Amino acid sequence: MNLLRESKKRLKKKANPPPLRETAALTRSRKNRPMSRTKARSRREGEVNKITVIGHLGRDPEMRYTPNGQAVTSFSVASSRRYTTSGGEQKEETEWFNVSAWGKLGETCNQYLTKGQQVYIEGRMSSRTYEGRDGQTRVSIDVFLNDVQFLGRSGDGGGAPASEPYESGVGAMAEDGPDNDPVDDLPF
Repeated sequence: MNLLRESKKRLKKKANPPPLRETAALTRSRKNRPMSRTKARSRREGEVNKITVIGHLGRDPEMRYTPNGQAVTSFSVASSRRYTTSGGEQKEETEWFNVSAWGKLGETCNQYLTKGQQVYIEGRMSSRTYEGRDGQTRVSIDVFLNDVQFLGRSGDGGGAPASEPYESGVGAMAEDGPDNDPVDDLPF
């Protein structure tokens, strides 16, 4: 009978989690120190702005330097998908992305990427509206590059990566980083 009571107590303890105050105290930071309740909650409920695209370069990269001497490389990537409509008609839909790579990552992209090359890109997405030449309001999707992999040349069929993935130190952006950079070249 004692054994039955103890197992019921154990089940009851598992069903009732500790109060939030105790939970936050049990949550540890990287340095193995207790985190505040707010910090623990924000880590669990953090927001993510990340986009991953595999596509082909629509133009050769263009590199320029900010007044502080930081390299910025811009290029466009097209990602297409093919599908069949309910009527049996084959359709192709292409999305264009304006990509900005900063610092060493930008220099590497400028050195090795060419028009038509297939790439895997990953970064932070930003959208903006602008007025097109025809007077219509349009939306541009900008990607601030964090990671790139060179997948192959146009017509290669992809295949093995041409180089190892390159990860940048995005935290090292200057005050004049991508948020303050007006993109003046559009692929339309």
